[in-house]
Amino acid sequence: MSEGYEEFTDSQIKILQRYVTHTTNNVFCLRNLPEVIKGALFSRYSRSSLGLRSLLLKDFILNEETAFVEITGAREDLDQEQVEDQIIGIKKAQNFYDRILDGYGDDSIGELGGGHLAIENISMISAKIIEDARIGGSPLEKSTRYIYFDQKIDGKYLFYREPILLASAFRETYLQTCNSLFETYSSLIPPLMDQMEKKFPKEHDVSKVAYAAALRAKVLDCLRGLLPVSTLTNMGIYGNGRFFECLIQKLNSHNLAEVQDIGKKSFQELNKILPSFVRRADLNHKYQLSFSQFRDQMGNTLKLLASRHCVGLDKMEHAGVRLIGYEEEAPIKVAAALLFEYCHAGLFELQERCKNLSEEELNRILDSSSNFRENRRHKSPRALEHATFTFEIVADFGVYRDLQRHRILTQERQLITCDFGYFIPHEILDTEMEKPYREAMERAKKVYDTIAEEFSEEAQYVAPMAFNMHWYFHVNLRSLQWLCELRSAPAGHSTYRFIAQEMAKQVCHVLPIFFFFFKFVDYEGYELGRLDQEIRIIEKKKKATR
Repeated sequence: MSEGYEEFTDSQIKILQRYVTHTTNNVFCLRNLPEVIKGALFSRYSRSSLGLRSLLLKDFILNEETAFVEITGAREDLDQEQVEDQIIGIKKAQNFYDRILDGYGDDSIGELGGGHLAIENISMISAKIIEDARIGGSPLEKSTRYIYFDQKIDGKYLFYREPILLASAFRETYLQTCNSLFETYSSLIPPLMDQMEKKFPKEHDVSKVAYAAALRAKVLDCLRGLLPVSTLTNMGIYGNGRFFECLIQKLNSHNLAEVQDIGKKSFQELNKILPSFVRRADLNHKYQLSFSQFRDQMGNTLKLLASRHCVGLDKMEHAGVRLIGYEEEAPIKVAAALLFEYCHAGLFELQERCKNLSEEELNRILDSSSNFRENRRHKSPRALEHATFTFEIVADFGVYRDLQRHRILTQERQLITCDFGYFIPHEILDTEMEKPYREAMERAKKVYDTIAEEFSEEAQYVAPMAFNMHWYFHVNLRSLQWLCELRSAPAGHSTYRFIAQEMAKQVCHVLPIFFFFFKFVDYEGYELGRLDQEIRIIEKKKKATR
């Protein structure tokens, strides 16, 4: 075999064709391989002189210790017996794969294999806790904009029956309050739909499908605030092994029973396909036990210190956004970082030079990275990450649910409460719908306040999504640019559009020179903003079927 070139026999090529997309090209993909094999294969790959295909043949396919046949299955379609053989095979080969992964002593090896995990019928608050694990995973969650949440199964609305509350004196109060919120949500859909149809009649050149979809989105956006955060949702997550191990460890250590249950079940299922990657998240593993102890000790100590030092401090009384942290020298740092790639000077020296540039020259440098952008999908260079901002936000849970999904930033929230007031859509104000909406909110607040005296964390489940909550963003300019331009788009929800617009405005107010970087923020207001997007979707479908 010559350097950089692999030769295979006809029989080897026949075997490889099942597992690689090309048997001779220097660029190819793996296929039909379980994640445990792909991860272990890439682990070996970094320290082997063999090509990946040769390594796959020699160390895996032809190595009895790997249980390759049992794990991959011999036929195209696996029957139940083969599925069971596959599970047994993975367990049989567990020690082999663990030796490979442990032998490299690098947690990043866990990023070489991944899996798709479905988590169904969990509360919206648990979905947010899962999505707090930011790096290495890609979650998708059931939308409150496109799906009606007024359905029942076996005569029951779909919300989480929190076991601690159901075993307490608050059982009936909790159930009645959640049911009442769903009933109000359901009862307001028809009158609000009628009102929207009258306010926004369909124009003759707009398709019925696009109009109906935009109208439904508008109505459901308005009413989602009535749903309690106990409302059941579904999630799909793709993540690598390292992500899942860290996620499960956090879930196992959480105070809420539901979250612990999700952690336990996630481990059970991922252990079937990624056992070597998630093994340290086993409830009895020393790393899990140590991590849980660390979380408990840290949490208890910080609660004690908070009770000592935070009493009497003011809080944000009203919904809104405020910029509380930035650097005056941020433009200089960004300009120096932009020049760094194109010269041989040191970064410190570049920063010193930029400090002495005229405003005109500094503008030219910053504008160079923005002037040629034609749309928001033209990602700005990494140099923008040298400027960071901290925002404090009070907004309803529905807004948090949308904005929290942005991963390349640091954010933390406080417990969900009913202490910051609630959002009421202007479409409902001064209509017959305002009274039942407000009554539902006030009833829920009273119940929340009562439960929270004894169960502060479990009380979150009864809070409607319209109630404001308190959190912060610590974000670099590059990520902020993406967030503001994306979330201010016409199709977005009006409340998070306002927050995206306000973030951009506040940055440009304190650092006007950064105006360049928010050129695609849409500051307009839209009554039926989803309509244009729905029309574009319909047109794309028509073209695809031609």
